[in-house]
Amino acid sequence: YMQEVVPQGVGTMAAILGLENEAVEEICRIASQVGIVEPANYNCPGQLVISGEVKAVEKAVELAKEKGAKRAVVLAVSAPFHCSMLKKAGELLEKDLEKIEIKELKIPVISNVTANYVTREEVKDLLIKQVSHPVLWEQSVKRMIEDGVDTFVEIGPGKTLTGFVKKIDRTKAAYNFEDEESLLKTLSALEG
Repeated sequence: YMQEVVPQGVGTMAAILGLENEAVEEICRIASQVGIVEPANYNCPGQLVISGEVKAVEKAVELAKEKGAKRAVVLAVSAPFHCSMLKKAGELLEKDLEKIEIKELKIPVISNVTANYVTREEVKDLLIKQVSHPVLWEQSVKRMIEDGVDTFVEIGPGKTLTGFVKKIDRTKAAYNFEDEESLLKTLSALEG
């Protein structure tokens, strides 16, 4: 649905490194005079990804550099994910979700839309919102840490989220696995 709602080339995203979240949020407010630009991914301290219309994102990148960002770079993406430009995609997703029954959750799940625990009744609404709202990764990890989680395991290709966890709290264990070798290494570390 994302390509249907926002044709390629209309929107983009950019990573802003080395500024406080509040500074990037203010930059987005200023750059929004040019067009839509909003925080999209609160990854870890000092790293926020923004999303929106190309000209507004480019303006925000320029402003971030002027403010002293260590790095501000437009990303090669196919759509402006996690911003209000994709609200219509969420509405289209809602129609698909109407056909699905959500069962009672067996393990606690934290939504990256709210950084709070999810109930079965909230799942569909939060999936719809997730399309057009920022990902609160840093806040979600901090919530888990507050609730006693001390070990994180990333499943899938790459170590991006593992790296974010380490930047959020270096005292917590963070592992990843993407193949048999890294699975065995992670299991060995967990068995400790």
